[in-house]
Amino acid sequence: GICNGFQILCEAGLLPGALTRNQGLHFVCRDQWLRVENTSSAWTSRFEPGAEILVPLKSGEGRYVASEAVLDELEGEGRIAFTYAGDNVNGSMRSIAGISSADGRVVGLMPHPEHATEALTGPSDDGLGLFYSVLDAVLAKA
Repeated sequence: GICNGFQILCEAGLLPGALTRNQGLHFVCRDQWLRVENTSSAWTSRFEPGAEILVPLKSGEGRYVASEAVLDELEGEGRIAFTYAGDNVNGSMRSIAGISSADGRVVGLMPHPEHATEALTGPSDDGLGLFYSVLDAVLAKA
């Protein structure tokens, strides 16, 4: 789930936590560096651990929040998929930009990797790694 899709996954109980108004209550629209924290999910397997990717961030309600217990659980289980590298402009707890389900099949991500699939029209083509990762996961099940 990307952006509002991440919100829906949280609201539906498929992922823990919630997305709330950005810190400072401002809409953010900028290219954002992310750090890949987990490469074992269906959506992140094409990345190297610690890789940094550049994707657009466009949101007014992109601040990830959860209880300390949930945050500790996500960290302990390696379920934080992406963090903001450098600036955490929306104030997400522990700089979280994306998380995964326990089985790694569902990932929620606030920034927009779908707008970083072609260097000519986006800031990079770094978003392709997410879509190639899921393609690999689907083909492995075929």
